[in-house]
Amino acid sequence: MIRNTFSILNGIGERLEKRLWEERILSWEDFINSSRPRFISSEKKSLFDMILLSALKELNRTNAEYFAKTVKRREHWRLFDVFKGEAVYLDIETNGLTPESGGCVTLVGIYDGFDYRCLVRGIDLNPDELQRTLSGYKLLITFYGAVFDIPFLIRTMPVLKVDIPHFDLCFGSKRLGLKGGLKKLEMQFGIQRDKAVTGMDGYDAVRLWEYASRGSTEAMDLLKIYNREDTVNLSKMAEIIYQGLRFQTGIDDYL
Repeated sequence: MIRNTFSILNGIGERLEKRLWEERILSWEDFINSSRPRFISSEKKSLFDMILLSALKELNRTNAEYFAKTVKRREHWRLFDVFKGEAVYLDIETNGLTPESGGCVTLVGIYDGFDYRCLVRGIDLNPDELQRTLSGYKLLITFYGAVFDIPFLIRTMPVLKVDIPHFDLCFGSKRLGLKGGLKKLEMQFGIQRDKAVTGMDGYDAVRLWEYASRGSTEAMDLLKIYNREDTVNLSKMAEIIYQGLRFQTGIDDYL
């Protein structure tokens, strides 16, 4: 989808993007090799050609940081099909307080489409280890993470840098007209949870951490299962929401 995206060009929005598609300019290569579209000046065509040539070069290099800066944040979902093989799904748990009131991250769940890993406060959760873990990925996928998870992590770990594109499924689902949080959407999509944590919510996770911090291994095990479901299920939801957003653009009508 990213190769069909012209919104990285200043002044090109969804309406003009669709006009380009209507004129059979469907990809960056099509634009570069085409004569000037009627609604774009010669000066802009030359400038846009240079920008798209640069974008093609960086895409071939799989330079995720470049696209984190050049693609509008609300359009980062368009990178999913290119980077999904190097995507990381992330979800955090906290002690229920804000960072200003003593809040901390208790667990960070990380899933790469194959393996789930959980970093735990007091064991292996620290800025260096989290940064090292995230450094191997090209696309970050969360649910409401742009508002909660990532800001919370950065406020409690100021040295942490998250400079890859971010596909927030919460806002993607809203663009599709879907309502509800993660667990409600899971039910709509038919995504099942482990029976051990079905019906649990964030408040339960805070309580489990309290018990775990007092030495309860059962509470810790249950908290990890809860976080694993929050994290791993994002991968199933991402494919559904991506396909919905792609369909919404209308690009497939022109391909």
